[in-house]
Amino acid sequence: MSKPTAFPLDESRLPFEIPRDEPYREKIARLGQMITDRIPAKKGILTKDDPEYWGLASIVTDEMADVALKMKVRKPMTLPELVKATGKPAGELEPLLQQMAVVGLLEYNWENPRREKQYILPMFVPGSAEFFNMNKQQIADHPEVTAFFERMTFLPLEHITAMVPPGGAGIGMHVIPVEKAIETENRSADIEHISHWLKKYDGKYAAGPCSCRMSRAAMGEGCGDDPDDWCIGVGDMADYLVETNKGHYVTYDEVMQILQKAEDNGFVHQITNIDGENKIFAICNCNVNVCNALRTSQLFNTPNMSRSAYVARVEPENCVACGRCVEYCPAGAVKLGQKLCTKDGPITYPKQELPDAVKWGPDKWAIDYRDKNRINCYDTGTAPCKTACPAHIAVQGYLKMAAQGRYRDALALIKKENPFPAVCGRVCNRRCEDACTRGTVDQAVAIDAVKKFIAEQDLNAAHRYVPDVVQPSLQGPWPQKIAIIGGGPAGLSCAYFLAVQGYKPTVFEKNERPGGMLRYGIPSFKLEKNVIDAEIDILQELGVDIRCGVEVGKDVTLAELRRQGYRAFYIAIGCQGGRRAGVPGEDAAGIETAVHLLRTVGGDESRKMTGKTVVIGGGNVAIDAARVSLRCGSDGVTMVCLEPRDKMPASPEEIAEAEEEGTKITCGYGPKEFLSENGHVTAVVLKKCTGLYNAEGRFAPTYDENDTITLPCDNVVLSIGQCIEWGDLLNGEAVQLGRGQGAVADALTYQTAQPDIFVGGDVCTGPRFAIDAIAAGKQGAISIHRFVQPNTSLTIGRNRRDFHELDKSNLALGEYDRAPRQSAALDAGIDAHRSFRDAHLTLTEDQVKIETARCLGCGASVVDPNKCIGCGVCTTKCEFDAIRLHRDLPECSKMVRSEDKFKAILPYMAKREIKIRFAKKEK
Repeated sequence: MSKPTAFPLDESRLPFEIPRDEPYREKIARLGQMITDRIPAKKGILTKDDPEYWGLASIVTDEMADVALKMKVRKPMTLPELVKATGKPAGELEPLLQQMAVVGLLEYNWENPRREKQYILPMFVPGSAEFFNMNKQQIADHPEVTAFFERMTFLPLEHITAMVPPGGAGIGMHVIPVEKAIETENRSADIEHISHWLKKYDGKYAAGPCSCRMSRAAMGEGCGDDPDDWCIGVGDMADYLVETNKGHYVTYDEVMQILQKAEDNGFVHQITNIDGENKIFAICNCNVNVCNALRTSQLFNTPNMSRSAYVARVEPENCVACGRCVEYCPAGAVKLGQKLCTKDGPITYPKQELPDAVKWGPDKWAIDYRDKNRINCYDTGTAPCKTACPAHIAVQGYLKMAAQGRYRDALALIKKENPFPAVCGRVCNRRCEDACTRGTVDQAVAIDAVKKFIAEQDLNAAHRYVPDVVQPSLQGPWPQKIAIIGGGPAGLSCAYFLAVQGYKPTVFEKNERPGGMLRYGIPSFKLEKNVIDAEIDILQELGVDIRCGVEVGKDVTLAELRRQGYRAFYIAIGCQGGRRAGVPGEDAAGIETAVHLLRTVGGDESRKMTGKTVVIGGGNVAIDAARVSLRCGSDGVTMVCLEPRDKMPASPEEIAEAEEEGTKITCGYGPKEFLSENGHVTAVVLKKCTGLYNAEGRFAPTYDENDTITLPCDNVVLSIGQCIEWGDLLNGEAVQLGRGQGAVADALTYQTAQPDIFVGGDVCTGPRFAIDAIAAGKQGAISIHRFVQPNTSLTIGRNRRDFHELDKSNLALGEYDRAPRQSAALDAGIDAHRSFRDAHLTLTEDQVKIETARCLGCGASVVDPNKCIGCGVCTTKCEFDAIRLHRDLPECSKMVRSEDKFKAILPYMAKREIKIRFAKKEK
């Protein structure tokens, strides 16, 4: 029995059972013992519990084992040699050898003087454990081979990784950088360039499925990628893949397309590293969430196992903390920090401990490396604007691009997180500006005004930005059908992010036009309908199918949509109803909710109101209702709210605009009853509010019933909350409803108790702002992609989007631009107080230059060189030339034959032991 591993395989979590009830097969045990690199297994006797045994037993027949036992690992043998060794006639042996190659036990070699076909018994990894997992049907028939592959990339390495020198010592795989990241590096070696390997094996390429992607999916931990064609066999391996039906030949141009698609997705290029100098047999394009080769260095925290000769470094003066490098770094080596000095000087960032001078064991490992690698920033924080924005848009980045006149690039950067920048440039509640460090000096940067300027391109069909589709598949658009229920900001955002990932989602919207509350809840003097239409047009250009006038639950049910082939649903119907006050007399004519008023006027601006209007409520919706009432003809409008003036939930700017237009505001009162004559409201009786919250901090207003005032009125608009109108949408579904009748869903994934239903926006959180809904839409799209792809985890390796704001009270700003905050002018041809047209102009180009110069440039990315694996993915995502690869570790390009690994490991191990002992003495 082999020695137990520190982290045994948790078979209870596997979606299959590993068979152990077959009679013990000695030949399989001997073969497993011969091939394995695991020292305890090689020295002992394999049992049914050893993966070398059950992994081979599932695929290999005793007849195959007989032949394989006549071979030596990685020693090529011709058919005549095998005939002599086995005593089997060639006519019987050759088909058996072919079958052994098809299942993955053998591979081929023609690299000999006579170019004669030879058969090789490979090691397990890279080798037969991997080849077993390059056939979908074989995985389906024998799923235990997936766990076999996982164990063979773990067990032989758990005790040796800390002792491996730079270059990997001929063990496994080796990172090879993105070519364009090192093309100007004049010290680079030929073998560090993918082009070198493609030239060396000119004309002999085959694309095959990724065994890691397929095996990890079968184990229930897939990454959502289509597995086909990501692995490129070169030379003899190309022929092997084709002859054993594991792959197909590809041209040089097709290889380049695969490599580019991999870089677009942020995958890591790796080459095999077991054949010594200047020889490989495959180039892989790896996703760290499933890759068993990348896992080796990441889990054991031993970068020598796979890193290239290069290390990324950030040029802080160029960096704008956009976070793109952070999002894509497979090793979690890049995090967001700050560029500004503290009062005590620059921040010193921690580095990952390395095994080169300390004892190493399971306490130093990172079993949950896939989640730890997705941490966005250091605890000391980063730019407050990015932190505060619910969608975490790269504010500092697009301000810099705008400063450089790169307006289209700026728009593209915004749309990485927000498909509606023109909309948000007009109606966002600007939490980025509230948090802006510049606001501690004088006034915050006019971030939203700059965004509005940038997004003007979207209003012109000839200049709008339609993003490219970046799909983790080489097989064309995804076939899975996805339904979005609700065409508001959350639903449309979900559709957008699904579309840029290769889906063709369908949006079902019960109203006659899409947009939800953007269209039917925000007045045109704040957000013109053509702005909404322009940005929705982009979704349709991406292939989103928007079907209006369809109410799901009434015109068609979710069950019927399932029968039509829809695999997942995103419900984002918003809070379409307005709450009533629950006081006597509110059924009188002339009393309506703000939601109803805004929806009515949104569809028909000719709506007329006469007499005096009282608006009950103190939020931004109440402000909109008051301003709309004046434009509809009300003689006067009074807003009444429970909160004191300094605690009103409406934004100060909105309050100021309403008062400037003539709205009066009465604070500290709530409705007691409504008076009426002949069924029509004539006045509202208000009672003094004495408190807003109970002892637990929940909203529970108290009143002095005897302290009242009466306001005569002809119209009352209630803006005291919104509610969800589910109708029959959830009939027969397992979705649970919680407080306020909101859908109960997982806080990270937005998945409900009905697994194929996800929710987002106001139906999940209650009424919030458009930018909150947009952020939720992106997360919904991430979850749905993972859900509809077979056996993919909804959570593993997922970016939690946790950001921390730097300490604005501990900064030494030094010199900065002293220009005042810029403001956009009003259109003199529009009556800004009574017109339904938007009178707000955009900043001029000169104003944009001035305003963007006011940004203090708070954040910057920081690279931990001890975690960097030198893949160069970060450099492909940076649009500011702020992060580059440097050849700091040339020794990492030393390639060693697997058979010679201990010649490399033992000297390094000895030096390391001396370092450890010396360090102990120093202590």
